[in-house]
Amino acid sequence: MGTSRQSQKKQRPQNDGRPRIWVGYGKMVRLHRDRAGLTQQELAEAVGYSCEQVASIEQGRRPAKSAFTDAAETVLKAAGTLAVLQDDVDLAKLPAFFQDFAKFELEAVSRYDFEPLLIPGLLQTEPYARALFTAHCPPLSDELIEQNVEARLGRQRLLTRTPMVETCFIIGEAALTTMVGNSEVMRGQLRHLLTLSQMRNVAIQVMPSESSFHPGHNGPMVLLETLEHRQVGYIESQDVGLVITDAATVSSFGQRYGKLRTQALNAVESARLIERMAGEL
Repeated sequence: MGTSRQSQKKQRPQNDGRPRIWVGYGKMVRLHRDRAGLTQQELAEAVGYSCEQVASIEQGRRPAKSAFTDAAETVLKAAGTLAVLQDDVDLAKLPAFFQDFAKFELEAVSRYDFEPLLIPGLLQTEPYARALFTAHCPPLSDELIEQNVEARLGRQRLLTRTPMVETCFIIGEAALTTMVGNSEVMRGQLRHLLTLSQMRNVAIQVMPSESSFHPGHNGPMVLLETLEHRQVGYIESQDVGLVITDAATVSSFGQRYGKLRTQALNAVESARLIERMAGEL
């Protein structure tokens, strides 16, 4: 979804708050480093990290980024044992309430999103996402802000992965006019929407503010189909998320989404509106 709703809660923690997968990954790095006969400082220099960063990763206090994993795989000759854990490490960066849906998202063949008030997370630029997390209430620490931004941007790989995931985003016009950050951030965000709308698997439609009552007034929603053609719904509000698998309920979501697509501007009209709004900032 597209708000600071994906703010951080402790992710399936151990008693000290460290996600188990981060701890396990860190132990694996330490094992390979010891076998390679390297100190933390030597590994840090080899992968382009600081010694403190390597120590934090080994202790499970900091999640490893893909760049670290790729470099460590080569330096430590880890034979894929670190790379195979990266998706789970990334998953644990997400807030606990979103992780169950994120697992379904990893297996999606299609994903349809309605967001009336803010730009959906999969379409957000880094400055836009950072502005949302910075404005979160209660305030997040700098570390959690960075972690949330990184996790959100990482999820956007869904738009470019192979096989392609068919996606549609219906965005309320209010999301285009709500000032997040400043005019520069918003201008960049709207231009980014125009760029993404050129992708073959991405459809972006705008629901005009002057539209009459429509099913979207009941709130945002996501519809997803998995590789096994399982239909899943998701709703989220105020840092609470709910995965919906009941067939009848998900079916009703699909009917509502179909009606929303008929009431929203088509893709060409939407692009013209977004371009005009970007030019006015």
